[in-house]
Amino acid sequence: MIVVARNSESFSFLYQEMLDRFGESVSFFDPEREEPDLSDCDLLYLPGGYPEKHLEALVKAERTRQRIKDYAERGGRIVAECGGMMYLCQSIVTDEGEYPMCGVLPYRITARRADRKLSLGYRRFVLDGREYRGHEFHYTQFLGDTPQSIVQVYNAKGEPVPTPVFRYKNVLASYTHIYNIM
Repeated sequence: MIVVARNSESFSFLYQEMLDRFGESVSFFDPEREEPDLSDCDLLYLPGGYPEKHLEALVKAERTRQRIKDYAERGGRIVAECGGMMYLCQSIVTDEGEYPMCGVLPYRITARRADRKLSLGYRRFVLDGREYRGHEFHYTQFLGDTPQSIVQVYNAKGEPVPTPVFRYKNVLASYTHIYNIM
């Protein structure tokens, strides 16, 4: 069973190609309102979106965040893209304060106005002999230095870019929205 986070804005950026790859065994949940059933989960997919716009609802759903963290710690497979990656981090900082997220990844994300910087473009990287292609579009950034990536990510011209890709246990996370796995 593939479990996919989806709602109107926080986790809304889904490529149909990715859903088609998953086949028929897909269930959806809204992280702002529902706890996911991860008992028969083969993969938890946390797509992109704008979690920084719904932080109070995500913080309020503490049991959902804890369930996802526990799943990751037990070795559950997770793919997290952009907003999904932000959700797995320690916290998201805004002009209004700091909001705890799942705590799977040890990073803090800033969505403060003064820290906003557009990161945009096609991305490509190779991991474990497979080429991943996607794109990046966000204004949020890592608070402090950009963490080290497990692979080098390239833009459409083949030039290296500082977009990190993370692996923690069976979690694969990045700002890259993956739309094609070769």
